[in-house]
Amino acid sequence: MAERVRSIVIVGGGTAGWMTAAALARILGPDYASITLIESDAIGTVGVGEATIPQIGTFNRLLGIDENDFVRRTKGSFKLGIEFVNWGGIGRRYFHPFGKYGIDMEGVSFHAYWQRLAHEAAFADLDAFSLMARAARANKFMPPFDAGNSPLSGIAYAYHFDAGLYALYLRELAETMGVRRVEGRIVDVQRDGESGHIAAVQLESGTQVAGALFIDCSGFGGLLIGKTLGVPYIDWSAHLPCNRAVAVPCASVAGGLTPFTRSTAHGAGWQWRIPLQHRTGNGMVYCSDYLSDDEAAATLLGNLDGAALADPRFIRFTTGHRARFWEGNCVAIGLSAGFMEPLESTSIWMIQTGIARLLSNFPDSRFAEAERARYNRLMIEESELIRDFLILHYHATERSDTPFWDYCRTMAIPERLAEKMRVFESSGRCFREHDELFNDTSWFAVMVGQGMRWHRHDPVVELMREADTRARLAHIAGAVDKSVDYMPDHAAYIRQHCAAG
Repeated sequence: MAERVRSIVIVGGGTAGWMTAAALARILGPDYASITLIESDAIGTVGVGEATIPQIGTFNRLLGIDENDFVRRTKGSFKLGIEFVNWGGIGRRYFHPFGKYGIDMEGVSFHAYWQRLAHEAAFADLDAFSLMARAARANKFMPPFDAGNSPLSGIAYAYHFDAGLYALYLRELAETMGVRRVEGRIVDVQRDGESGHIAAVQLESGTQVAGALFIDCSGFGGLLIGKTLGVPYIDWSAHLPCNRAVAVPCASVAGGLTPFTRSTAHGAGWQWRIPLQHRTGNGMVYCSDYLSDDEAAATLLGNLDGAALADPRFIRFTTGHRARFWEGNCVAIGLSAGFMEPLESTSIWMIQTGIARLLSNFPDSRFAEAERARYNRLMIEESELIRDFLILHYHATERSDTPFWDYCRTMAIPERLAEKMRVFESSGRCFREHDELFNDTSWFAVMVGQGMRWHRHDPVVELMREADTRARLAHIAGAVDKSVDYMPDHAAYIRQHCAAG
């Protein structure tokens, strides 16, 4: 007879482990199942300065986290979107904002109305119709409030924070909710001889930790899902060829606390810039087929805002995912499940959605195939949809100045992405598929920003007189301007509400 799962063992800490522990403790409560997290202080985590997307706010609110306390404790800042430099072509830049552009009218996407007039100088700047893009440019920030029809009611934002501090913050919270932390390095994994399920892990000290459900948050190595259960890894390097990163923090500079992440494309990869209160996080993502480690580090160090605060740290990875995220009684969450390079700040989202889908398909002692199959299908689909969005940045480019960009511009791409690109080029339309993470606004921002062109805009917008369309777009741009003027400086807002000690 099936029973409920009474013991959960999380292998690995870091952001993935402690997000999982805190969420399970919060939702399941202390009486449903014991939750044990095993981590070793001797094993480092990948954690660097982390950039997120707005969905992280939902997760924090679920845990009852006070926003100002969270930003203060993680030495964080706020994020309104991502600026892309040199991606569509050298010397070009664009902004991928959170939130929407303008407002839809007469049942037709605002994007189509803008496309109708984009050839006119007065309306050529797409950012003029996004409060988040304009505020980012002006270094302004505030959270939304009830301002009626004003764009100020719909401010969308996320955070930058120190990933190590966020993990410690969540650890404190999880332990107050009954999660037990065990220090130690795992040296052996024991499996049930009949079912093949994981039965226990053994630590270097000789201690055994048994459990019913095991969650693998052990990082790239995938101690349980990969090394023990043998679930293979699906390699996406043909579409996303970058396989290395080098990271280094640097000193903040005056005026550097920008409310956005910056991604700057170089000859064989790209550089991130993530501003925190106490420093700036930087890294270079690159392909080792086209750039050596030394060359990557030199490029990164030569393009910092301030003095480097540590030696460069190198990370190797393969973009892709496990063939199955849930195998037997083991669920992989975080880097053990897969890796999507940080171009659009999706790493924490994949942790978050993995946790949410585990809870909505939570097993009993049978670990039934139906629940596992559904979980795996949803997580693989989510990964593929994000993959396609990331590929777009590399493939839809006019750059041909290096062998790396030649490869990206001419490589074969998944058919679902190819169809999206064909539809946009034909009619200017973008669609969100299957409730995917990135909506039509995100696709539109990147397609336009990368330099894609459309043959014709949606003809339905021509039901509105051209003069009326001009008047409405001018009104929207004016409302955005007034809203930006109303907003405080980003650094000033942090000093008033959530400055780190």
